[in-house]
Amino acid sequence: MADNLVVELRQAGPIPLDVRLDCPASEVLALLGPSGSGKTTILRAIAGLLHPQEGYVACGEAVWLDTARNINVTPQQRRIGYLFQHFALFPHLSARQNVMAALEHRPNADRAARADDLLARVHLDGLGERRPAQLSGGQQQRVAMARALARDPAALLLDEPFSSVDRATRDKLYREVAGLRRDLAMPTILVTHDLGEAAMLADRLAVLHHGQTLQTGRIGDVLARPASATVARLIDIRNIFAARVAAQEATRTLIDWNGLLLEAAPQPDFAPGDACAWCIRAAQIVLHRRDRPSQGERENPVPGRIAELVPMGDTVSIDFAAEHNGDRLQFTLSSHVAARNDLAPGIAATVSLRAEGIHLMPPDTTDA
Repeated sequence: MADNLVVELRQAGPIPLDVRLDCPASEVLALLGPSGSGKTTILRAIAGLLHPQEGYVACGEAVWLDTARNINVTPQQRRIGYLFQHFALFPHLSARQNVMAALEHRPNADRAARADDLLARVHLDGLGERRPAQLSGGQQQRVAMARALARDPAALLLDEPFSSVDRATRDKLYREVAGLRRDLAMPTILVTHDLGEAAMLADRLAVLHHGQTLQTGRIGDVLARPASATVARLIDIRNIFAARVAAQEATRTLIDWNGLLLEAAPQPDFAPGDACAWCIRAAQIVLHRRDRPSQGERENPVPGRIAELVPMGDTVSIDFAAEHNGDRLQFTLSSHVAARNDLAPGIAATVSLRAEGIHLMPPDTTDA
């Protein structure tokens, strides 16, 4: 049975780290953050390829790193499967030989058969004799995955494994990995900068910034309730504004958005009079039909004008300037909805903000 992977890493530099992660067995934890946030550094420290100033890494009862007790198990002894961003296959070896290179812990007589089993598991039956140059990007990725699994790992590390393949191949690999992970009884950490990829493949999300874990939780919880304005930006929420709590009632929280009163779902951690930041995802913004009233228009109506409209194929990106203060709400509509409502820059319109979609956070102290 697989064990939880527990990671604590701290260092002042050269890449600052202040990280605490717990990846349960049989789950995928996605590390999400911008370039330079320390995602790959964390994987390297888990794998033993980097020694942090302070740290603890354990998988179940096996302690791989404990700087307080001077424990630092070698990478070869850590039983980790590591899938690198650019695959790192040996170009002079066949697919089978690349996988066999990770099977040194097995008897020589068993390695070829085991390699073929793993290649079949990643849908590369019959391609064992081909070298990496004779394989497509997606096939190379599958060889790298088979090699990562060849070590019979206690934990699996995936470092942006889909970034080197085209979109069509990536979508196919997503489905295959999603199916494969159901059979992998081990903790898996996925590094990605793609929120959609994380939502598709992971159970939980850790949001990183400047080497620090800002928030960790179930993906749906983090997306619905970011802990701060910084987290909200990192998970691509663009509608973030300042307000003040006007009142707390049994079934709702009221906020004053520069003179416009908005109703939100109850959020009792904030007291009346508190300054706060609030955010709303684009999907929670509803455009009022200009030809006739629509259901739900009484929920937080905001009058304003279309400030900018950018066609994006089948959709249209809208910048909506609120009438009362000029703040910009950003959301997306299908092209036919925009056309049906004769939307264009300068056109007066009204949107509703769904109360359940308004989330309160501490005041935004960043300059972003």
